[in-house]
Amino acid sequence: MTITNKQIHLVKRPSGEPTLDCFALVQEPLAEPLPGQVQVKNEFLSLDPYMRGRMDDAKSYAQPQALNAVFQGATAGEVIASNHPGFKPGDKIAGNFGLGWQTHATVDAKAIRKVDVSRVPLSYYVGLLGMPGATAWYGTTKILDPQAGQTLVVTAATGAVGGVVGQLAKSKGARVVGIAGGAAKCDYAVRELGFDACVDYKAADWKEALKAATPNGIDRVFENVGGEIFDAILGRMNAFGRIAVCGLISGYNGKALPLNNVRSILTNKLMVQGFIISDHLELWAQAHKELADLVVAGKLKYRESITEGVENAPKAFLGLLRGENFGKQVVKL
Repeated sequence: MTITNKQIHLVKRPSGEPTLDCFALVQEPLAEPLPGQVQVKNEFLSLDPYMRGRMDDAKSYAQPQALNAVFQGATAGEVIASNHPGFKPGDKIAGNFGLGWQTHATVDAKAIRKVDVSRVPLSYYVGLLGMPGATAWYGTTKILDPQAGQTLVVTAATGAVGGVVGQLAKSKGARVVGIAGGAAKCDYAVRELGFDACVDYKAADWKEALKAATPNGIDRVFENVGGEIFDAILGRMNAFGRIAVCGLISGYNGKALPLNNVRSILTNKLMVQGFIISDHLELWAQAHKELADLVVAGKLKYRESITEGVENAPKAFLGLLRGENFGKQVVKL
């Protein structure tokens, strides 16, 4: 029986903020697996801010997304047919990057890995136990290395990465201050995730609130946003502070990212390190094991925003870029 595969293609590159007409829903028959390949039914799709950069035809750490082709992204699902001895129908799997915005895929077996859903839900493998979780773990443990008594600030604090960063830093004894958009998100960061404080950047007095939340300055920063918020953070840094630059989402639609307090990098002898988690694939298994153990033990909380239907992925993605999601944005395909 021929399977109809629903796909989302990128059909137009955006100028500034993306719009829905940049995407198109396409239906194609699913290809039969060649030797060494498997057919997969994708159940969950990860939507992530870095995808905005791939929509542009510009040099970056990731290749531009091709036009009139399936938009690439991480998925988790189930094998439905196999032409490879290592996989059989019914196996639950995850693919880190290449399976894409589509309900099904026929891929080389090396593009996927088996996953264990006896301890955590399948959807976690595109978030906490996928790229976002590894990103949070690496930036926190390998770059920032927060110490007891230090103040760590994390932007996009209730997103897929930021929420994990804050909890990992708290487990090390750091004072954690989040920055998020809206009172509800800030309340969640403090009451549910255990942050010491959270600053609502949508409030008129957010700069004063940041000062009040960091009375002894800032020692560690996990930066996801950039722009005016990052500039204010630089102005609060202590000597020999560390900054892990994971994302600059405020500039992804072409907005300038001025830094008036850039002198702080020199005068405070700061270590500023940008990183891309795909450069550290050898550490993903360790990161995911530690994160899974924390979740199972009830020591790490994780939240998802789930959108139903592949056809709604573009709308959910645009909402993600505007900060409308709460927790990890996932599409149930």
